[in-house]
Amino acid sequence: MTYQKPLLELVNVSKSYVSESEEINPLRDINLKIYEGQFIAVVGRSGSGKTTLLNIMAGLDKPTIGDILIQGSNITTMDENSLTEIRRTTIGFIFQSFGLLPLLSAFENVELPLRISGVEHNERFNRTKEALEIVGLNPRSNHRPYELSGGEQQRVSIARAIVTKPAIILADEPTGELDSTNAESIFGLFKDMVVERGMTIIAATHDSSLLSMADEVKEIRDGALYEVQPADQRYR
Repeated sequence: MTYQKPLLELVNVSKSYVSESEEINPLRDINLKIYEGQFIAVVGRSGSGKTTLLNIMAGLDKPTIGDILIQGSNITTMDENSLTEIRRTTIGFIFQSFGLLPLLSAFENVELPLRISGVEHNERFNRTKEALEIVGLNPRSNHRPYELSGGEQQRVSIARAIVTKPAIILADEPTGELDSTNAESIFGLFKDMVVERGMTIIAATHDSSLLSMADEVKEIRDGALYEVQPADQRYR
């Protein structure tokens, strides 16, 4: 794999806010470069700042200090319309809660972002079918969420995140509501998406058993970001 310019870069990023007259610093002077085709896992205690970090990467929150560059463009200086366009075209989101619309089929849930973007019918159909094929759910595409298992519902949400062909996929505790078998299956799917299709995935997780599948593991501790070896005894 040949790495060139970073796809996503954080430069001296800090985040602070005041809660009940106390200053909270979830992120302190974070520097990070992520390249195309990498699978990065972010770990840390509950409340350590994992979600804050992902929100800042996505432009959903602004750093107190520092810059976020996506494909070389500094999103910290963008207006809300520009940020919305970046999120719509460049970033795919996967959350712990699946967020599927209960009255729509799996196919319709995955297709929805393309409908909103005005993609024409034939392309919508082909891209939706491809996304469901990637996550192994084409045979279940006509089922509604209540007819699917938790693992299958998360696969639908992954298909929905990748159907727009984003440059970056951000996953916030994507296995938090799954049993260990389904959790391992989802991280295995992420690994396949990176290796076979060159996708770029950043996933926050508390599940230490999954870390060996990532290319790199980063830990947020006391607001700072540290590199962790997957074999580190603390995460076995």
